[in-house]
Amino acid sequence: MEKKISEFNNQGKYALVTGAGGLLGIQHCKALLEIDTSVILTDINNEILDNASKVLLDEGFDKNKILCFEMDVTKEESIKNVARKLEDKKIRIDILINNAAINPSASSLSGAVRTTRLENFSLDRWNLEVSVGLTGAFLCSKVFGTAMASDGEGGVILNIASDLSVIAPDQNLYRQDGLADDIQAVKPVTYSVIKTGIVGLTRYLSSYWPDKGVRANALSPGGVYVDQDEEFVTRLKNRIPMGRMADQDEYVGAIQFLCSDASKYMNGQNIVIDGGRSVI
Repeated sequence: MEKKISEFNNQGKYALVTGAGGLLGIQHCKALLEIDTSVILTDINNEILDNASKVLLDEGFDKNKILCFEMDVTKEESIKNVARKLEDKKIRIDILINNAAINPSASSLSGAVRTTRLENFSLDRWNLEVSVGLTGAFLCSKVFGTAMASDGEGGVILNIASDLSVIAPDQNLYRQDGLADDIQAVKPVTYSVIKTGIVGLTRYLSSYWPDKGVRANALSPGGVYVDQDEEFVTRLKNRIPMGRMADQDEYVGAIQFLCSDASKYMNGQNIVIDGGRSVI
């Protein structure tokens, strides 16, 4: 029993989290800090990072185990710049969590045009959201995964997907009475494409460096409570067998498992934690 518990201990290991200032990004960092991992928080600007690190410090986590770097996951040179800074500090990344993403609103209106609908969805918006959520994961895996594989010590790549990687969005969740069909709110196409692509990337990575000790898995969370409209919450709860959405900290145990030696034989899997929504 003691050996199994010790497999969750990440003392001496460093994890880099992209999109660390976001709702779940902060939770991922907390999860890692709880098992003695040093965390590298990365996000698009320092203001977001300052806020995220303050949350962690206010909860009593060791400031010596928290580092912050501004990084744009859509730019390979930005990622390489962070990698160089870490190398200068003699820091080896053992764990990469590809968490950065744009979670697009379903309700964007421009005058009388619902811009989230497929027939109105712009190429510029498609390119931006894909570049952050999917291309960013590829680039970070390329840079940090290559480093993990190069010295033979291996590592873990964890890609954050979604229950919409395995099911289609139910657009009735967003429907509003009294609106014509052509202006009803919908979950944008990019989210499903990106999250499904993340799982495909995970499978590819899992079979690319296994001989170098690098393994890759995906975590697909379901809906999380965060001040959503009451009607939306009620509709979604009715589609979940457990009858509720997830609390913000309910993925902590999964992160700790997937990013430690407790899961050392797990590779190429997509772990769906959604209260059972995707099975009905």
